[in-house]
Amino acid sequence: MSLATLRRSVFVLLLDAVILLLLSELLNGFVLDGAATALGAAALIGLLNALVWPALARLALPLTVLTLGLAGLVLNGVFVTFAIDLLPGAEVATVWEGIVVTVLLAGLTAAIYSLLAIDEDEAWHRNVVRRQARRRKQVVESDVPAVLFLEIDGLAHDVLLRALQDGSAPTLAAWVRGGSHRLRRWETDWSSQTGACQAGLLHGSNEDMPAFRWWEKERGAAIVTNHPRDAEEIERRHSDGRGLLHADGASRANILSGDAPHSMLTMSTALRRRRPIGSDYAAYFARPYAAARTLALVIADVVRERRAARSQVRDDVRPRIHRGRSYVFARAWGTVVQRDLQVATVIGDVLAGRPVVYTTFLAYDEVAHHSGIERHDALAVLRDLDRQIARIAAACDEAPRPYRLVVLSDHGQSQGETFRDRYGQTLEELVREACDAESVIAAEAGDDDALSYLSAGLTEVARDDTMAARTVRAATRDRLADGAVALDPASRREVEETHDGGELPELSVMASGCLGLISFPRQPGRVSLERIEALYPRLVPALREHPGIGFLLVRSERQGALAIGAGGTHFLDQDRVEGEDPLAPFGPNAAGHLRRTDGFPHCADLMLNSTYWPEFGEVAAFEELVGSHGGMGGTQSFPFVLHPSELEWPAEEVVGPERVHRVFRGWLAGLGQTAYAKAVDSPGESTRVAT
Repeated sequence: MSLATLRRSVFVLLLDAVILLLLSELLNGFVLDGAATALGAAALIGLLNALVWPALARLALPLTVLTLGLAGLVLNGVFVTFAIDLLPGAEVATVWEGIVVTVLLAGLTAAIYSLLAIDEDEAWHRNVVRRQARRRKQVVESDVPAVLFLEIDGLAHDVLLRALQDGSAPTLAAWVRGGSHRLRRWETDWSSQTGACQAGLLHGSNEDMPAFRWWEKERGAAIVTNHPRDAEEIERRHSDGRGLLHADGASRANILSGDAPHSMLTMSTALRRRRPIGSDYAAYFARPYAAARTLALVIADVVRERRAARSQVRDDVRPRIHRGRSYVFARAWGTVVQRDLQVATVIGDVLAGRPVVYTTFLAYDEVAHHSGIERHDALAVLRDLDRQIARIAAACDEAPRPYRLVVLSDHGQSQGETFRDRYGQTLEELVREACDAESVIAAEAGDDDALSYLSAGLTEVARDDTMAARTVRAATRDRLADGAVALDPASRREVEETHDGGELPELSVMASGCLGLISFPRQPGRVSLERIEALYPRLVPALREHPGIGFLLVRSERQGALAIGAGGTHFLDQDRVEGEDPLAPFGPNAAGHLRRTDGFPHCADLMLNSTYWPEFGEVAAFEELVGSHGGMGGTQSFPFVLHPSELEWPAEEVVGPERVHRVFRGWLAGLGQTAYAKAVDSPGESTRVAT
C-alpha cells in the first residue's frame, strides 16, 4: 500500500467516524458510546463493505436493478445495522434507522468529498471492480491504445471556450493549457440534433434524417428519434455492421449503438436482448452506499432546481419558460442517476480494457433547455460533468492498456424567447389557421429526453428472461408503447397517434427546436410549391411574411428547390438569389445544407427555420425551450471535439458528423486498432459541403 493510499484511508476512516458520531447525537434510534466506538463502527463498516458487500450486492443485483437501487439501499441499511450492533456500546434500534444512517452517511460523505475534490469511489473501482473483472476473465491487456469518447450533449464550442476561461471546466482547461489536448470546432448539418448527429458520428451516415422527428408517407406514421422502435429502425437503415464501436466496443446512454457488442441505456438496442443487462449495471450497484449516495444527490438536485426556477421568476430573467414540479425528477434522472450509472459503467469498461467506448452525458443539454445555455445552473452542471471526466481520466491511469480521451459534443444550443412567447401562437396554430384545417397532428421534441432514457433502461431490463424482468413487464404493462416502456404520457400518446392505423391527418406539423416540418400525409409524394398554393393559397404567404420565420424550403415544379424569405428567394438549383438572400444570416454552408436535405426521400413538403437575430445570437424555438437545437442559427450548429494533441485533425473546415466519423476511424486505425484499418479516409480529405 502506498503512502498516499494509506493517508487517504486514514482520512476516510476519521471522516466516517466523525459523521457517525454526529448522527448518533441527532437520531434517537442510533447510539454510539463515544469517539472510540464511532471509530470502531467506521472501521468495521469499511472492512465489511470491502470484503462482504460485493458478494451480497451481486446476489441481490437483479432485484436492485429492478427497483433502481431501492432494494440495495434497504439491504445496505440491514448490513449497516448488523455491523453496528456487533460493537459493544453501539446500537441501531431498527432497520429503518439503519437505512437513515446509510443515506445520511453517504450524502454527507459525498458532499464533503465534493468540497475537497476527493474521488470517493477511486479506491473502490481500482480494487474491487478491477478484481471482479479479472476474476470473470473480462480484462483485455494490450499495448494498443484504446479510445474513450465522452460526449457532452448540447454543449456548443463557444460556450465551452468561455467555460474554459471562467473556471466552469477546470479539468478540460488544464488539458488544453497543458498542451495535452486541443479544442476544435466543427459544423453540423441543417438538422442539429442528437439523432442525425450520432448517426453520422457512430455509423458514418445520417442520410435521409431531416429532423428529430419526421412524417413518412409510405408508412403513414412519424419517425421519432428517441423512441426505441424508431431508433432501432434508424440504425437498421444506416448501419453496415462496422460502426465506430463494432470491434468489441461499448455504447453507454446513446441514441444509436455504433454496432457495439456491449450496450446499455441505448435507444436503438433497448428492444433487443443481447445478454442479461445486470452485468452492465453491476459496476454501479456493487458499490457500497451507491443507491444511498445517489438518493442524497437527487434530493439535493431537486432543491437546487426549485431554487433556480424560483430565482428566475423573482428576478424576471428573460427568456425563461415554466419549469413544472414534475420536471425536477426528470432532471434529477439525467443529472444524477443516469450520470452515476454511466460513470460507473464507463470506468468498468476502462478497467476491462475495452478498445473503444462512447457515452453521452445528457445533463447539460437537459438543464440548458430549461434554464438557458450559460445560466448559473447550466454551468454548475457542466462543472460537475468536468469532475466526472476527471474521475474517468484517473481510472484510465489504472487501465490494462493505454487510453486516449476524446471529449466532444454532437451539437450546440441557441437561446431565445420561444415562438409562442414572441408571437402569441404556436407554429401549429399558425399553420392550422392559414390552412383552415381540422385534422392536424402536431408534435414537438419537448422536455422528455431524460424520461426517454429512463424508459429505455426499464425496457432493457424487461427484455431479459429473469424474474426481475418479468416483474418489470408486469409493473409496466399499462405503460407500454410499441413494445417499449414509455413513462412520459406525451410520448405514449405520440406513439399511439402515429401508429394507430386510422385515417391519415390532413396536416402534420412537427418541431425540432427552431426547425419546423410541414407535411400533407394525404397527398402522395413530395408536394410541390404549385400544388401547395392551389390547395392552401394562404399558407406560403403566411409563413414567408411571418417575422419569426427566417426562410422556408420548398420544391417548385418549374424552378427546383427554393429557399424563400420575406425579402427574397435563393434558387438553390441555380445558386442564384433574387432580392435579399434569406440564407445570408445562417453562414456560408447554409445553401449546401439545404440542397442536401432537399434530396432526402423524406424531406418534408415544407421545411422552415426560425428567424435568427445575430445581434443577440437568438432563435425562436417552435417548442417550449429556452435553449434549443435542431435547425440553423447561432451556436447550435457548432459543436466541438477536444482531442489529444498527438491525433491529427484536418487543416480545413470540418462540416457534418459523417466527416467527423471518418476522422475518428482514422484515429483508431492510426493507433493500431486493425479492425479499423480498411477503407479509412485520410483526415486531410476535403469536407462534404466544400466538395
